[in-house]
Amino acid sequence: MTDPFAEFKAKQREGWKHFAPLETLTTMPAARLVRFSGLQPGQRVLDVGCGTGVAAITARRAGAKATGLDLTPELLDRAKENSALAGVDDVVWKEGDVENLPFADGAFDVVLSHFAHMFAPRPEVATKEMLRVLRSGGMIAFATWPPESVVGRVFGLISKSLPLPPGVPPMTRWGEPAAVEQLLGRAVRDLHFERGLMLFPALSPQHYRRTNEQTAGPVIRLIQALEKEPAKLAEFRREYDALATEYFRDNAVQMEYLLTRATKV
Repeated sequence: MTDPFAEFKAKQREGWKHFAPLETLTTMPAARLVRFSGLQPGQRVLDVGCGTGVAAITARRAGAKATGLDLTPELLDRAKENSALAGVDDVVWKEGDVENLPFADGAFDVVLSHFAHMFAPRPEVATKEMLRVLRSGGMIAFATWPPESVVGRVFGLISKSLPLPPGVPPMTRWGEPAAVEQLLGRAVRDLHFERGLMLFPALSPQHYRRTNEQTAGPVIRLIQALEKEPAKLAEFRREYDALATEYFRDNAVQMEYLLTRATKV
């Protein structure tokens, strides 16, 4: 069957291949996500949208049997390097799409996503797939960006110049508890939310913005789209810097995130 969002996903894959320099920022939130999930040694864990492997490797070092899946081959190459460096060569790495997971029903005890599955263009499809590969009684847990967070607001700013394809909701939908409750529905029980804070070290709001221009997929795509429109690009950068200034404290940008956990019925 033809994927109606194949071109959109190809652009995502191209943009996110530059993400690796940001991995150190996400390592501590990954540890919190793994603890939050209640993962136990010996459990089978899937890290959806694993990127450079921070959550999968953290889960493996906690005793899990870990698998990481990502759309971007370059990030999987980095994940393999990271796991070799950590001495956990038995993590399974697979290229794949959260909307069409290459695993059997009930293959995992825990399904994690660390700021990743929320970029899938069809939340209902991604949700169905993540729950399909999770066994009954297993745990789904993920970290996402609320719409009021600096990241959520930056994505809103991006969408002004680079709108999402028709039918694709903003990824911040996954950062709203009411929307998450609706997406997971009656397939889960014991739904629980917590808030977390990730610090992005920077010398200035402008430093923060430039780093994201070089590493964050959607920002990279916007910069490329506005290359021939310098006035629009300059305006975007002014708005970005002003927004980031609101969250800048003590040489860091305060990035609030949402943790979600639920048990599959």
